[in-house]
Amino acid sequence: MMYAKLVFKNAKRSVKDYLIYIVTMTLCVTLFYAFLSITSSYYHPNIGAEYNISLLAGGMKLAICGISLLLLFLIHYVNRFMLRKKQKEFAVEATLGMEQRTIGMLFFSETFFLLIFSVAVGILLGMIVSQVITAMLLVSFGKPYTFSWSFFPDTVLLTIGFFTFCQILIGIGNVRILNKSRIIELMTANRQNEKPLHKSRWMPMICLFYGVLLLWMLEVGIVKYHFYFDSRHPLPVKLMYWGNILFPALTLLWGITGAFRHKKIGFSRYLCGLLAGAVLTAIPTFSIAKLENTYFLGFDAPTLNQYLMFGVADILFIIAAVIYLSNAALLYWKESKVSHKYHNTNLFLFGQLSSKLATNTKTMTVICVTLTFSICLFVIAPILTGWSLGYLDSRAVYDIQISSRYNDVYDLENLPDTNYWEITDFIEENKISIKNDLTFSEYLPKRDSFHQRVKYDFPPLAISLSDYNAVREMLGYEPIILKSDEFATHWHRATEDKDIEKFIAAHTVLETDAGTLKLSENAVFQEPVGESIYNLYTDVVYIVPDQAAQALLPVQTNRFVMTQSPLPFKAAEALEQLLVRSYPEDPGKDNLPSYSTTIHTTEVNRTIALNFILKASLIYSAIVLVVMCLTVLALQQLLDAEKYHYRFSVLRKMGVEEKELHTLALKQLGVWFGLPITSAIVVAMVVLGYFLQSASVEISTYIGIGALMRQIGIIVGIFALLLSCYFLSTWLLFQRSIRSSSDSVR
Repeated sequence: MMYAKLVFKNAKRSVKDYLIYIVTMTLCVTLFYAFLSITSSYYHPNIGAEYNISLLAGGMKLAICGISLLLLFLIHYVNRFMLRKKQKEFAVEATLGMEQRTIGMLFFSETFFLLIFSVAVGILLGMIVSQVITAMLLVSFGKPYTFSWSFFPDTVLLTIGFFTFCQILIGIGNVRILNKSRIIELMTANRQNEKPLHKSRWMPMICLFYGVLLLWMLEVGIVKYHFYFDSRHPLPVKLMYWGNILFPALTLLWGITGAFRHKKIGFSRYLCGLLAGAVLTAIPTFSIAKLENTYFLGFDAPTLNQYLMFGVADILFIIAAVIYLSNAALLYWKESKVSHKYHNTNLFLFGQLSSKLATNTKTMTVICVTLTFSICLFVIAPILTGWSLGYLDSRAVYDIQISSRYNDVYDLENLPDTNYWEITDFIEENKISIKNDLTFSEYLPKRDSFHQRVKYDFPPLAISLSDYNAVREMLGYEPIILKSDEFATHWHRATEDKDIEKFIAAHTVLETDAGTLKLSENAVFQEPVGESIYNLYTDVVYIVPDQAAQALLPVQTNRFVMTQSPLPFKAAEALEQLLVRSYPEDPGKDNLPSYSTTIHTTEVNRTIALNFILKASLIYSAIVLVVMCLTVLALQQLLDAEKYHYRFSVLRKMGVEEKELHTLALKQLGVWFGLPITSAIVVAMVVLGYFLQSASVEISTYIGIGALMRQIGIIVGIFALLLSCYFLSTWLLFQRSIRSSSDSVR
């Protein structure tokens, strides 16, 4: 009973000291419960019979289990902070005669009590956050959302079980550490000075690896120039080729020269030269993807991936170099003017920051890289899922659709000639009400182009005017009119206007087996009508008069069906399996047609489930990584506050006012948090800017600029909220530590 009272009293007294622990654990529990709740057996959102939530639950469980390993590390790190913070108190208790084993058990009980509090609060907050996740899910399925309190017993038990297991596992480790510690070590832990500074071998090794990478980049640049360069290329392409040779060569030359003259040059200047070279090298490297998309340079996927790897390596080196040089920049600024050094408490501030930056460059670099990665995940997650869902509107337009492909057919007699009667039988057997049902063929304008199978140079198909208008009627679009000697074009919705204009300018007439057709005045249509009407690797289909179509070679057979009401999931799944057996996507034999089958219900289910798993997992991972980074930054400063509290007391005894001490602490925290966070934000903005610019057409087509800005605004709000919580908590605890230290001195 006495020990229980002691545990409760210590926990109550230490709430303010353990504010970071409580905030971190509460956030972890909240996120864990919220994301795990949608996998609960009691989770039954009103999404309709055409959707199946079980497709989502299994994938989310696997994703959460993987991400939860990060939580284990975070809990371990926070517990070690608490252990170090209480060392002096443990020493006093041991001196008074309490066994270290008993001290360890009391500490375990104290942390377990705080864990219970964090779990209780976290579950309550998780119930609110789970409603936000449910809203995201229902929006994905196109269903309305109303807020309601939902309690999932199995999710509660899993949450309590997971965090209890983690705490017991880590608590056992803490008890073992206390048993092995000597009292004198515990008593003097907070007064130990930092280890003497040694020359870091970490950054020179990074420079060495970067030099090897530069040599590889130079070799690849020379090879690509030799095989792909053409004097007729436009100037941006020429600059890209030359830049991928010149900049790595100059940077490598500086690296080799500086390695032999490093004592004379100085490592900081040497690293500045490499940093400048890395920035210049990154420009042509990242331009390749955009130039390839604009000018069709012919680079294959492995080449593009290789240059992407080079670009990522450049970014990582730039981050490491900037963090490492921050200490040198601070010292240069301090020595540049005497007034800077001796103004108020700047001398003390410079000493504190310089010491921390010199001894924690690796930690700061890892945090900066992790934050950069997290910010990118935050932004890219909704973009990728929004892109996929928007693309779904082009891929699954009809309730039932099936199309043949002739790309593996080399004999005309093997071209399919069917109306897909299995669909008719299935509809009749299941008594499905049909709104529209259309079976039609698509044609090659010239029979001679049947054997034209070059990638990205497949001949576009042609559709008759009546069939095209029937398709438009199914989707609610107005019909079009063509004269008997005219043709028009229908384009994929993601095709850029400049590409359409270029094509139209070069195809004012269309040579067909039925004669020559001229381009209609109203020649371009771009409404979403499904992807199956296009030939392989093409984004356009010709619209020709019915009389002309009758003289052309039919090579593709389509059937599009619109039902009166959405197909139930079980019926859609059965139809999909039937069509896959009857009309395989890959027949396994040459000279046989392949088929593309899409059932709207199953396609939407799979896409939404996979997208939601991807989106939730990426956002969950990003938040956990941000929390980890902010926790590490906060706890390192709080440990310093305990370790060097005597210095602040001395400043107070020297006459430094309380306000000035608070300003000093704020500056120190601002630099410590601001350096990695600002660096991460700048690098992430560059990377994301490049990504958004490269995918601008797809984003505007499938997502919309307004929706993207709203998503980015939400992400910025979440990041700002997390940063504010941790910075404010650290600031309050830091100030409290300074005040308590001053009281002890007095």
